[in-house]
Amino acid sequence: MTSKLSEDIAHVWIEFKKDMRNQALRNRLMERYLPLVKYNAERVWAKLPEGVDLNDLISSGVFGLMDAIEAYDMERGVKFETYCVPRIRGAMLDELRTMDWVPRLVRSKASKLEAARKAVIATVGRPPTDAEIATEMGLPVQEFEKLKAEASAVNLVSLNKKWYETDSYKDVREVDILEDARGEDPTNGIQKLDVMKLVTRGLNRNERLIIILYYYEELTMKEIGTTLGLSESRVSQMHSSIVARMKEQLGGRRPEFNS
Repeated sequence: MTSKLSEDIAHVWIEFKKDMRNQALRNRLMERYLPLVKYNAERVWAKLPEGVDLNDLISSGVFGLMDAIEAYDMERGVKFETYCVPRIRGAMLDELRTMDWVPRLVRSKASKLEAARKAVIATVGRPPTDAEIATEMGLPVQEFEKLKAEASAVNLVSLNKKWYETDSYKDVREVDILEDARGEDPTNGIQKLDVMKLVTRGLNRNERLIIILYYYEELTMKEIGTTLGLSESRVSQMHSSIVARMKEQLGGRRPEFNS
């Protein structure tokens, strides 16, 4: 069976080299040797830190396999498996180099910084200050701050990196725990509403609207006057009167705010 398979693939190679534009024959060769790509991708991937996608390595390895099929010379007597593996792995390593944009010099600085940090921890038995690390490295504080900023460029995390495992079918990733700075905390809205109700209690409709539009909607006195059909000066006068009255009322209710 193995011999028959070898004969078949040898025939495909011969026919393909006669007509290298034949996509059907190229695809048959790709299918035949694709397991080599997956095998080598898994071996490379196993030695890498988290954050590198195995599928990215496989994709780059496929391109390496395609190049190897194009360049393979049957007359040299070298088995294709022997010939193609270095090209497949080389394509994967090239992909890793393009993914890793942090220069070697930056990584070197980061390594020295980490080594100094660990040395200070071993000495003082607690998290070190920047000044202590700078002293350990023999650097002025200003130069240390510059080095620290440059070294921080290596602190990259894949958003698809697993943060922790759960009992469910889906693990929690880094992206799932990132704070959305644009999102509004719902408790803030509830607190603002409670305060608004408290400070506008006892005011009539126009007075309540002036407070809400001015302090919550951030409208100008002129805009509020247009909304309520009043002059700007009248709105300003009412606002001053309302604030004076509220200060007097709220002064006697101070315990409600301190509780």
